[in-house]
Amino acid sequence: MMFDTSVQELKYKVLREVARLAYEDRLEEGLLDISGIIVPGPLPTMRCCIYKERAIVNEQVKFAMNQGKTNNVIEVLPIACDECLVDGIQVSQACRGCIAHRCMNACPKDAIKIVEHKAVIDKTKCVECGRCLAACPYSAIVKNERPCVRSCKPKAISIDENRCAKIDDEKCIGCGACVYQCPFGAISDKSYILDTIDILRKSENNTKYNVYAVVAPSISGQFAVPLGKVVTGLKVLGFKCVKEAALGADMVAYKEASELVEKGFLVSSCCPAFVRYVETQFPAMKDKISGNLSPMAEIAKHIKLREPSSKIVFIGPCTAKKAEIQKEGVKDFVDNVITFEELQALFDARGIQLDTLEEELLDNASYFGRIFARSGGVADAIAESLKEMQIPEEVFKLTPAVCDGIDNCKTALLKAQKGIGNENFIEGMACVDGCIGGAACLTHGPKDKLAVDRYGKEAVEKKISDSFTSLEL
Repeated sequence: MMFDTSVQELKYKVLREVARLAYEDRLEEGLLDISGIIVPGPLPTMRCCIYKERAIVNEQVKFAMNQGKTNNVIEVLPIACDECLVDGIQVSQACRGCIAHRCMNACPKDAIKIVEHKAVIDKTKCVECGRCLAACPYSAIVKNERPCVRSCKPKAISIDENRCAKIDDEKCIGCGACVYQCPFGAISDKSYILDTIDILRKSENNTKYNVYAVVAPSISGQFAVPLGKVVTGLKVLGFKCVKEAALGADMVAYKEASELVEKGFLVSSCCPAFVRYVETQFPAMKDKISGNLSPMAEIAKHIKLREPSSKIVFIGPCTAKKAEIQKEGVKDFVDNVITFEELQALFDARGIQLDTLEEELLDNASYFGRIFARSGGVADAIAESLKEMQIPEEVFKLTPAVCDGIDNCKTALLKAQKGIGNENFIEGMACVDGCIGGAACLTHGPKDKLAVDRYGKEAVEKKISDSFTSLEL
């Protein structure tokens, strides 16, 4: 299996079948057959019966066709939600009925009583502070959390009256952590895979307009074949040219370094989920966010200004990019976004076997642009930019706060907001390890930072300024 969970594989199969039917011009007539192809029966393999399995697949087909109920890129599939145990702090059977009553004494709300020598929590008083958990010497008090709720650090997910997960679109940052962590596939990102197929087909083999694929640097190592074969595969799909988002990262690094020197303090604008987190959770710091575009938007803007008729599709591990391209200042440059999962579905829908293809060189960016894919890469690129711009430390000294994962980002932002520490640049990435830990990666095992650095060192252009010579289309 190319994925590390069966949930991912099921989602991929739906995407593949939708893409296959679209390419065969049989989408409308074949939609109702998809569930039967993926869940042939007669016995169920995932749920109580094949009828529920097929009903869930039919809902996933809607998401594959971007037919959700809201404008948010992340939505819940209620029929797939398994109504997990109610969240909250509970007393387990491990309670020994000790006479110290540390749990009761630690509770600030008088929510714990001893009934028949056992601790009992009054849920109407409990505020989930967790002090009783720490106080119990037997670890007999536990906190149950649904995987989706636990994974959502901005606390955008709650449970409705039907015990189904519910997303607060105002709080959601689109990071996709809940998409990967839900073990039932009940939360998913909506797909623009049909839009990509439409863009490619209407170009008529790039005679009406050219279609560019802009690939995230985290693509290295995703497809179990050398990257050069993936580049060739993209051209077989119909893309005229493949560009690295890392080249946009080179451009952003220089611009962000200049902005940092001018303003004295800056929050990176490269990760759209992190930017959204700052905007919603730390609104007082919105003016500290860099005014520069993300690497994806920067290279797309460069292409569009030189070739306005072109179409640009970004390919990466990030569900939040699907929301980013709806923003003013970005939507005019990037026409569509698909993930690595969706790209694999496109390859297989067309019967493209990557391992049989020749390799084609992809070398648009510098080492520093490519290492944007991992945590710390943006800060390293800013440091290099300052060096290449010959700005001495006595004029400006970079002191970055590098944070990956929303918990770490929250800590860095809180410290900056309170004036604690001397950091003047916050590199925030919503995903743990950075983009290489993105929700829409094909696999989510431990990511090797050194592997990203090795890929970066394959770049011909070792300095950021060197990559600017590659800016011609």
